[in-house]
Amino acid sequence: MRASDADRERAADVLKAGYAEGRLPKGEYEARLHRIHEASTYAEMQPLIADLPQGPVPAPAPAPYQRPAEPTYHITPPRYSPYPVHPMRRPPETSGWATAALVCACLVPAVYITALPAVICGHVARADIRRTGKEGGGFATAGIVVGYVAMGFAALIAFFAVALSV
Repeated sequence: MRASDADRERAADVLKAGYAEGRLPKGEYEARLHRIHEASTYAEMQPLIADLPQGPVPAPAPAPYQRPAEPTYHITPPRYSPYPVHPMRRPPETSGWATAALVCACLVPAVYITALPAVICGHVARADIRRTGKEGGGFATAGIVVGYVAMGFAALIAFFAVALSV
């Protein structure tokens, strides 16, 4: 049967793959490639590529299925709590004013007007914490500091705006 140009190209690709994989030396590759392009039938092309793999190399067979090992369960010890748990006493609460001061402080970059409420809530929270013994001193301090810094920055901008407009 006569071979087409596409058949010769496929055979040339098999030779190229064999050469690229190191199965053929350069001289033999060139000689076979020249004979492939001169071949007019399958019978002339087949001996030139018969000793080379013509497709992907088969992969090794997969390993036989093994049942996974049974999982082991560990009992986790109870977590440490910073507050002693007593049946009649609850752990101290966080002051709501301190939480409000922290929320207002976090909103200062987006809504600048929350700087003043952050300072006010922070001072009220400090008084509430001293009076009731609740937690949240860090929240209150953060609200106070961020609020005062933001108000100072606003005053500085206002000062420069007035100075530059004169």
